[in-house]
Amino acid sequence: MTSSARALLDELRTTTLERLAALQGEHRAVVDASRDSNADDEHDPEGSTIAFERAQVDALARDAAERLASVDAALARLDDGTYGICSVCGQPIAAARLEARPTATTCVGCAGAAAR
Repeated sequence: MTSSARALLDELRTTTLERLAALQGEHRAVVDASRDSNADDEHDPEGSTIAFERAQVDALARDAAERLASVDAALARLDDGTYGICSVCGQPIAAARLEARPTATTCVGCAGAAAR
């Protein structure tokens, strides 16, 4: 499981870094467009405002950064031998859960208990 988990996490890290870079580029484009424009986008009946677009891209970039942090934490757990061990009860996390959520830190039982 360790080598397949590492491969999955490495792939997830690569795609997350690519997504984050794309979102940062998109953010720069939105900021540049607003800087070069004197349009009153707050009152434009044709669509969303530049401020809304910037806020939306910011939120997506924050999500990608959080995902990257969780992938890096999972890789660290893999390196120190705690990957696949529930951080709450200390029992193994089911392989199916790790396949679905490779960055999971809790087993299904503990995750369900926390949600309640």
